[in-house]
Amino acid sequence: MTGHPAAALLAVGGGHDWLAVGGGHGWLAAFTHPYFLHAFLAGSAIALAAGLTGYFLVLRAQVFTGDALSHVAFTGALAALAGGYDLRLGLFAGTVAVALLIGTIGRKGRADDVVIGSVFAWILGLGAFFLTLYTASRSAANGGAGVNVLFGSIFGLSAGQARTAALIAAGICVALLAIARPLLFASLDEAVAAARGVPVRMLGFGFLVLVGACAAEATQAVGALLLLGLLAAPAGAAMRLTDRPMRGLALSAGLGLGEMWAGLALSYAVPTLPPSFGIMAAATLVYALTFLKGARGRGRSVQPAL
Repeated sequence: MTGHPAAALLAVGGGHDWLAVGGGHGWLAAFTHPYFLHAFLAGSAIALAAGLTGYFLVLRAQVFTGDALSHVAFTGALAALAGGYDLRLGLFAGTVAVALLIGTIGRKGRADDVVIGSVFAWILGLGAFFLTLYTASRSAANGGAGVNVLFGSIFGLSAGQARTAALIAAGICVALLAIARPLLFASLDEAVAAARGVPVRMLGFGFLVLVGACAAEATQAVGALLLLGLLAAPAGAAMRLTDRPMRGLALSAGLGLGEMWAGLALSYAVPTLPPSFGIMAAATLVYALTFLKGARGRGRSVQPAL
């Protein structure tokens, strides 16, 4: 990964310990650094979007879709970089297009594992091709870009990038909340929802578009390799803690937000730790704690009470 901004501050400061960065005037001192402010703004919005999106991914048994889109994000970003374009263009175009493709091939906008596995293999092949092309032709100009796509670069976001990421993530949240009730109905009982006039197929496509956009956004925070954790871990923990869907949806978003903040704080306090590691460590810890508290099992069905 590229160098951690806080680590650079330590180097300039002559090797003081982490308290020189995280201490002093307390944790509020973190917000005096532009890189942390940018990460906090973008990360908070991305975490909320990932928590909401991830809850429906888990509820609809489409977590494998999120895994496939993580590889699509890598392939799309490298394709854009190899062509000399902004990697975000490749991220969003790739993830949204493939999400729609998965929904088109699948049943009623909800792809099965065979469809996703087939797309998965094709995307991995394209990823290897674009990686070779990018390495051979353009990596000298921006050698860290490919690594940032894999592992995230949330502390490297500029003010403009952070604002854009926050606005897109906020739009994802608003769209998901707007369709939450019919999507929940279609997720719990597809046949009855269709009989009641709910546009099940269109909802499925709309949801997949939002999943693709969220995957592209989350890649900027934790990288393509780890974005599935940001989508699945808060949602999985929420479903173990409550069987009421709307409460679980809110809890998933809240857990995602808290884990993002904890990860950023940990990485700020210990500059040698990448922020993506801190975020995923917090998410893993929270999910593990649901077992210690004797929470409900993963396979327990969700009650349709709203």
